[in-house]
Amino acid sequence: MSVSMTEKTCAEFSERLAAREPVPGGGGASAYVGALGTALCTMVCRFTEGKPAYAAHDESIRHTIAATDRIRRELLVLMDEDARAYAAVSAAYAIDRDDPRRADAIEAALHEAALPPYRIMVACARSLALLEELGDHVSRLLISDVACGAQLCRAALMSASLTLYANTTAMVDRKRACELEEECEELLEHWLPRADALADAAARAVRGRG
Repeated sequence: MSVSMTEKTCAEFSERLAAREPVPGGGGASAYVGALGTALCTMVCRFTEGKPAYAAHDESIRHTIAATDRIRRELLVLMDEDARAYAAVSAAYAIDRDDPRRADAIEAALHEAALPPYRIMVACARSLALLEELGDHVSRLLISDVACGAQLCRAALMSASLTLYANTTAMVDRKRACELEEECEELLEHWLPRADALADAAARAVRGRG
């Protein structure tokens, strides 16, 4: 890639995503969506920091700001890592079918391409945990942003899992494929219900039913 995905404007990224090109794809989009959800968590904390009503939670809020800033930057890096990894998969599949190196090249590329979506999932899970920790420590006016952050991170988590499966199902090394799939399934089973619960609680609070 000559230009990093993160260097593109929102319009340029969406146009590139819509193009008939192998990258960016679902993995990069998942990372971007996760970064947006994480950014909402940071924003909520920054509006809360220093408010007298939440002074008892200032230290925790500052910790969350630092942590979510790191996660957001990590997800942006993963946008490019996913694009590079899938470009390698595309290049491997483009090798002549009669070339004896083709099968090994595809397998190696699939192994590498499965890692960015898994890391995206882990990062989004960390963001969801931090969104959960906000609890009642934020203004009611910001609860809708907490809910939006949870829903975006949930979507990114689920979407990244599909990208991971797309790579693992094509692997010849079933042992490694199963290891990654099991870790992926554990993340989904643990975090999807928690993301739903967080978003539902926030939605009830916003609507005055919490």
